[in-house]
Amino acid sequence: MSVFVAILSRLAKAALTLLAIAVLNFCLLHAAPGDPAVVLAGEAGAADEQMIAQLRERFGLDQPFYIQLAKYVGGVAQLDLGYSFRQNAPVIDLIAERLPATLLLTLTAFVISLVLGIALGVAAAARVGKPQDSLLTTLALLFYATPLYWAALMAVLVFSVWLGWLPGFGYETVGADYTGLARAIDILKHLILPALTLGLFFMAVYMRMTRASMLEVSTADFVKTAKAKGLSGRVIRRRHILRNAILPVVTLAGLQAGQLVGGAVLTETVFAWPGIGRLMFESLAARDYNTILGVFLVSAAMVILFNIVTDIVYRLVDPRIGARA
Repeated sequence: MSVFVAILSRLAKAALTLLAIAVLNFCLLHAAPGDPAVVLAGEAGAADEQMIAQLRERFGLDQPFYIQLAKYVGGVAQLDLGYSFRQNAPVIDLIAERLPATLLLTLTAFVISLVLGIALGVAAAARVGKPQDSLLTTLALLFYATPLYWAALMAVLVFSVWLGWLPGFGYETVGADYTGLARAIDILKHLILPALTLGLFFMAVYMRMTRASMLEVSTADFVKTAKAKGLSGRVIRRRHILRNAILPVVTLAGLQAGQLVGGAVLTETVFAWPGIGRLMFESLAARDYNTILGVFLVSAAMVILFNIVTDIVYRLVDPRIGARA
């Protein structure tokens, strides 16, 4: 099966999966206690029955559940995620405004975690049993065991409050009106702390996986044959061990790439990063159901997209998979 046909097959399955996720999210969210009409009426200071009834009619909450579900699914099929009754704007516009910031954060954290994880895993495997190996393994365990929100708060306290090296909050400097390269540098400075905080947690996982996988592959017969041929240790690690040991790391990275979106909720909240993770947190507090459903659906789409990209990368790394498919 060619890569193109495999991608089309995965996209078709992805569409069905997103449809099932949309239905499930809608059912679960509407089963939760609370009524957004009551919340809005209470905030307006007019929480009487007439006001609540008018709000429920305005937002379609007075209709039977199956009609609400049918309208929502029909809207999703047309890329219409509904209307935010809290922010008086289409949900798709709210998400489109916040999505670039989340993609910038998650992709940067993903690259940091994967590159550092593989590099440190290779270094640890090359020095197995030595003090450097113990140090790297201990650091990885420390990063993995540290709660993400605590690491974020400590990063702000140390590098922003105490040392003053980096800005601790926001996407860019408010009121600076930077343009061009100056604005890009300003955004990069604001990106460093949240991206490192999010990336170091997953880096620890990739490092330990790379180390374990390389130690396992190093005992294979083809590695012994390469050593018998007189190849240098560096060439054997790069061409023979790492190329085969990287496969489970790629698989794990694809599976955990979607978890970066979940980790971004805490990271964006602590660092006041204006992404969809923070939008979801704000919408949960406000019981903005349509926005919550939209963020959930977009997050699920990102997870599925990461998995499809992982499959493509896996086929490029190991062409035998495409031949067996």
